[in-house]
Amino acid sequence: MITMDDIIREGHPTLRESAAHVDFPLTDQELKLTAEMMEFLVNSQDPELSEKYNLRGGVGLAAPQLDIKKRIIAVHIPGTEENPEPQLSTVMINPKIISHSVQNSCLSEGEGCLSVDREVPGYVVRHTRITLQYFDIEGNEHKLRLKNYAAIVVQHEIDHINGIMFYDHINPDDPYKVENDVTLIS
Repeated sequence: MITMDDIIREGHPTLRESAAHVDFPLTDQELKLTAEMMEFLVNSQDPELSEKYNLRGGVGLAAPQLDIKKRIIAVHIPGTEENPEPQLSTVMINPKIISHSVQNSCLSEGEGCLSVDREVPGYVVRHTRITLQYFDIEGNEHKLRLKNYAAIVVQHEIDHINGIMFYDHINPDDPYKVENDVTLIS
């Protein structure tokens, strides 16, 4: 089981490297990794389990955050009270954005990261809508359109497999400065 002790923190060189393409079929080790990544996200969102195992809540996790230099991400975005089904819950192998909107948005509360143990103030401007291509754990290709929060989460995780940290997108001179056409998502 993955815990916070397994997640490397900012300053670790792996977080700044581009991860390697993953070949199919996945190895037993890679299949175990994908299951454990998803298990971590689900557990981290469960109040009792997160307290029991001292987990910080997360909606996404990338293999490089576990010091594994492979293009694997897991995303588990919970549903709402009206619709409790997860908005998105999947493991993506070799994900890549194939198109995106001109419109940009950012989270009004800013972004956080399991690999960053400090508050980093500022707006992280990202594409409002993306279309991505990825493979599931069986090697089936998928094309998926996402918008708003789900698009932001996936862009954050794809950044991890490309050696980019969320705060790289924050304006260093004026962290809360955004262009007029950027939508703030609460």
